[in-house]
Amino acid sequence: MERKKVTLQDIAKALNITPSAVSKALSDHPRMSQKTKDAVNKMAEELNYKPNQIAAALRSGQSKLIGVIVPAANISFFSSVIRGIEETVNKAGYSVILTQSDDSVKKEKDIINTLLATRVDGVIAALGLKTKKYQHFEKLKEENVPLVFFDRIIKDFGVSTVEVDDYKGAYNAVSHLIEQGCKRIAHLAGHSHMELYKNRLKGYKSALRDASLPVEKELIIQSDLHLEDGRNGMLQLLAMKDRPDAIFCSSDYTAVGALQIAREQNIIVPDEVMIFGFSNEPFTSYLDPGISSVDQSSIIMGHTAGELVLEHIKSTNSDFTAKNIVLNPTLIIRNSSKNF
Repeated sequence: MERKKVTLQDIAKALNITPSAVSKALSDHPRMSQKTKDAVNKMAEELNYKPNQIAAALRSGQSKLIGVIVPAANISFFSSVIRGIEETVNKAGYSVILTQSDDSVKKEKDIINTLLATRVDGVIAALGLKTKKYQHFEKLKEENVPLVFFDRIIKDFGVSTVEVDDYKGAYNAVSHLIEQGCKRIAHLAGHSHMELYKNRLKGYKSALRDASLPVEKELIIQSDLHLEDGRNGMLQLLAMKDRPDAIFCSSDYTAVGALQIAREQNIIVPDEVMIFGFSNEPFTSYLDPGISSVDQSSIIMGHTAGELVLEHIKSTNSDFTAKNIVLNPTLIIRNSSKNF
């Protein structure tokens, strides 16, 4: 049988007071006596009362909920950002509604409609890989819902963003490979319609040019950056007559795929080919050899995104100024890119 939902009226009837008094007591209204507050809270617990968050939001104008949209929560980078967001917004009395787009534009659109219906006070999002048009995010702006992008961002959208310096991270990683003596460096790249992958590609090219090394189109392979893409990209590179001596990957997952193929073909890393990833996923340190990677300060990115959305919530539209926060990347050098 379906359990009957307990209402404010049920608590009021049990205590012989008005529903309005119950509502005020539950919201810790200063005009209610502590005795009444204690009695109401005790009865609410006994009756297993669950407040209607949406109704409360309609009454107060605030839901105390922040919607977070990530492509996949099981990727360590995103889960670490989520942790940082929660640590920050929880301190301010907000809770997080976590959603996953699975890199699907349709799902991303559905999520935004759901978050709007839930009347969240703000949204923090990383774009899905397939997202090229942004009308569904315009909906949030039209409804005056504070929006912050992190990592996979939209430039010049009139909202705050937080990202790592992807150009600098890529430039420094490729420069490190050049310092190790590498002269023919391939790039397993992401799709260039996304700001972060565009900047990583620029950093890769700039490092080569500054070292007077050629930028060769055949050495740049774009993909969705999954592990299988790393395997396929490595096979394509190894089939070349003049093989690369290093591979800079825009994702740690492609770096692992590349390492797997190298092992299967008895190619020694780093002696015959060096590999460098991006994101510093925890598994990169567990492999043999450990994969060098660019750390993106994911917890700090989450804290910053949380601070930005809270700042927007507290401001009025007239005094709000969008901010673009760029974090400094750190190279984590492991055995996949070291000369011994």
